[in-house]
Amino acid sequence: MKWKLIRFDSYSGQYNMDYDIDLAKKCASETAYLRFYRWEPYCISLGANQKEEELDLIKIKNDKLDFVKRPTGGRAILHAEELTYSVILPTSSGLGSKEVYRNISEGLVKGLILYDEKLTGAELEDEQPDFINLLAQTSGSLCFASTAKSEVKYKGKKLIGSAQRKLNNALLQHGSVLCGKFHTKLPEYLNISYSEKDILKKELLEKTIELGTILDSEIDYHKLEDCLISGFENQMDIEF
Repeated sequence: MKWKLIRFDSYSGQYNMDYDIDLAKKCASETAYLRFYRWEPYCISLGANQKEEELDLIKIKNDKLDFVKRPTGGRAILHAEELTYSVILPTSSGLGSKEVYRNISEGLVKGLILYDEKLTGAELEDEQPDFINLLAQTSGSLCFASTAKSEVKYKGKKLIGSAQRKLNNALLQHGSVLCGKFHTKLPEYLNISYSEKDILKKELLEKTIELGTILDSEIDYHKLEDCLISGFENQMDIEF
């Protein structure tokens, strides 16, 4: 298997999603990709099964934000102060989706610890939540309101959210490494009551955590990328 690396730059939401989809559609049987990117402007992404009607599109436009539909499932995310990764792997690799998911998360944890030893508290979630019940709740529209099995958390709080989907002959997984608190503003852009927005914002603050908060410092995105690459190489026993 030949692994290719695409280092981060900042693009629009639609460009980022199209790029991931294009890599998945063109993925050859012996080639895999690790890509990093950021979002400019900040962007709300909806899971493949969510509807635009869930968003306050006028406020999004007035605040000069962007929105896009993801090819993967999951729920809404406000992509802002984060580093996003994507992995595209041919299904011919023989690795199952759960195995891929866990390997990626373990590689990310190794990379976080390389970035700062204070992040040794990062670990994988062992339990799978009851998503049918969660989706029936108001917070069901928010990706970071719950932690799925094998997602990365820090002292019980969600730090990295990921989603996965098979496209043609490739497996696409992408996810957000939270670095700052701007993502907690997401409820402000949902078509729900003011009281529900307050509840959801409080829930996000209670259930998520960011690298900047843990380390009490600004995040060096280039250093973070380098460390995550090294952690990924170590976990997958590969070299880019």
